[in-house]
Amino acid sequence: MRVLFIHADYLEYEAKKKTKVADELAPGSERGRMDEVLVAFISFEKVDEGKEPKAVQLLADNIEEIAGSVETKRVVLYPYAHLSSSLAKPDTGKSILVTTKEMLEIRGFEVVASPFGWYKSFKLSCKGHPLSELSREIIVEEAGEEEISEAMKAEEKAVSHFFIIQLDGEMHELELADNNVKGYDFGQHKRLKQFCQYEMAKIRVVGKEPPHVEMMQRHELVDYEPGSDPGNLRYYPKGRMIKSLLEQYVTSKVIETGGMEIESPVMYDFEHPSMKKYMHRFPARQYAIETPDKRVFLRFAACFGQFLMMHDATVSYKHLPLRLYEMSRYSFRAEQRGELTGLRRQRAFTMPDCHSFCADLNMAKEEYFDRFELSREIITGIGFDVPDELEMVIRTTKDFFDENRDFITQMVEKWNKPVLVEMWDKRFFYFIFKYEWDFVDASGKASALNTDQLDVENAERYGITYVGADGKEHHPYILHQSPSGGIERVMYAILENIHLKQLAGEKPQFPFWLAPTQVRLIPISEDFMPDCESLADDLGARVDIDDRDAKIGKKIRDAEKDWIDFIIVFGDREKESGVLPVRRRSGEQEELSVDALKNILVELQADYPRAPLPLPRLLSKRPIFRG
Repeated sequence: MRVLFIHADYLEYEAKKKTKVADELAPGSERGRMDEVLVAFISFEKVDEGKEPKAVQLLADNIEEIAGSVETKRVVLYPYAHLSSSLAKPDTGKSILVTTKEMLEIRGFEVVASPFGWYKSFKLSCKGHPLSELSREIIVEEAGEEEISEAMKAEEKAVSHFFIIQLDGEMHELELADNNVKGYDFGQHKRLKQFCQYEMAKIRVVGKEPPHVEMMQRHELVDYEPGSDPGNLRYYPKGRMIKSLLEQYVTSKVIETGGMEIESPVMYDFEHPSMKKYMHRFPARQYAIETPDKRVFLRFAACFGQFLMMHDATVSYKHLPLRLYEMSRYSFRAEQRGELTGLRRQRAFTMPDCHSFCADLNMAKEEYFDRFELSREIITGIGFDVPDELEMVIRTTKDFFDENRDFITQMVEKWNKPVLVEMWDKRFFYFIFKYEWDFVDASGKASALNTDQLDVENAERYGITYVGADGKEHHPYILHQSPSGGIERVMYAILENIHLKQLAGEKPQFPFWLAPTQVRLIPISEDFMPDCESLADDLGARVDIDDRDAKIGKKIRDAEKDWIDFIIVFGDREKESGVLPVRRRSGEQEELSVDALKNILVELQADYPRAPLPLPRLLSKRPIFRG
């Protein structure tokens, strides 16, 4: 299939003459018009024949993605044979056209399908912005686009039992009836109840766009990339700066606790025996691609590189626990289209991945508690109140739970509030135990911000050994930790948490160390530009200057819309006195000397990583990335 997408002010058409493959038209359907519309000119091709269901799915997904980018819910499907010289049989084209219309209508779109097999006149007004003209070749393949692991197939069939475990270890079995969780008095733990409903229902498809998507687009942080596969994002300068600072922060904390940073490839051989077996034990859909030499898959975690590295290493019991770490840019998972949304879930993502190799189960348990505190430090430092703003779930086999109940109760005590437990009768992954800390957003969707898994298979599978005190080789236990979760998901949670606080009456603002602009200077005239430039150099923070030809009131309002922490209007009084009228994001207004303001900025920045302004200092010099 070949498709030309036009985002238009309007399209109007009229059927003039039918071809031999045309259907008769109902009265009034020979002409049509739609305003503020995404028009899809489509050529159905021979390669689509026999693959109609998949073709419909892919076409509808592409239309939905691009319509979301240009912010319209109106679509015209326009059969257009002139994009290809290898056309499908008419019945194939008609079938895809009709079924795609039905699918889009189910998804909430207003859809018109122009007549198939007719010569038509049309008038079109293209909007002319960067996304208003796009062309795509949609290749429909029956197989090989993704690999579904045996672990995922097993998980879909598995029966889970859910419980609440209290701080004293008391257990309460839960049941879900009519989307209501029963079996435990949640009392003040309303978000925990919401989390339990989400986990037990296992409905992951997103019904509506979450608030953070509008926020990330309005602030020109991140956006969808229509020129890529769904679930791949573009980062504007401000968003890239935030992402980079988060990457630096997480990495520095892991290294401080003994993590050794490495780098490994993003693709691996399907036929490598260790990896082929591991793939089928991992709960993810994999991307498969053909290289000139072999069939490979794109990594879905940094496990492969670290395990192969450990296979070749010489390790003594004296080296354990041994911690390898990689900030994997990128990892790839072929997530289902309906689950993809903004920064919450993607197909290409950045994952901090840390593996600890432990001599035995007792060492693994001690390592769990150390890494538990590492995650607490990282996620608290990012700006979350742990545990009040998160919920915890433990996923375990029944055998492990029964044999290690004291260990699990200790972990719940460290969390300091009730925890959800998902228990399996038998193991179907490579791990027998893991925990997650989940953020629950305003839509009731939960997303893990960290995880730590106890792996009992892969040391043997990859031939990873250490020499024990007895002089013999042994297989270590492996802990798989992402201490913050994917960096994109951290950004999602930050924005969604800002939204929740806004609903509670707080002003929205970025964590200070992540704010693209920390201080904005507003000179009352051009005469004070040199003074503002000098002050910006002196403050030692991310300071910009609003030099635009606009009224002071508008400049202040725009700074408020940009969530600027400190706003300073600068004129004669400030130049003469050296005292700055500082408007705080919190609503406070105070008079501060330059040195006093610098001290506040240093205190707020603390030991977080630093970055320069991501955009030109002068607002008049800044491009608009998203019209």
